[in-house]
Amino acid sequence: MENEKRKENRIAVIGIVVNNREESSKRVNDILTDYGEIIVGRMGVPYKEKGISVISIIVDGSNDKIGALTGKLGNINGVKAKVALTN
Repeated sequence: MENEKRKENRIAVIGIVVNNREESSKRVNDILTDYGEIIVGRMGVPYKEKGISVISIIVDGSNDKIGALTGKLGNINGVKAKVALTN
């Protein structure tokens, strides 16, 4: 049964750009914490010269979970999130 569940899961990279870090960082981190069970790795880089933060997340989860995570992040004002999925 666990093998069937793994077949349904996909590996993806979610790229997140945060334009208003002071206003958005708590909400972004709360959402990432809520989806922590599918997050394999995370790297965040503040780009101070441009006043933004860039975060990349590697996830292993169902299409529904990955889509829900990306959608919630993208609904935060000043946050853009895009996903690249494996086949």
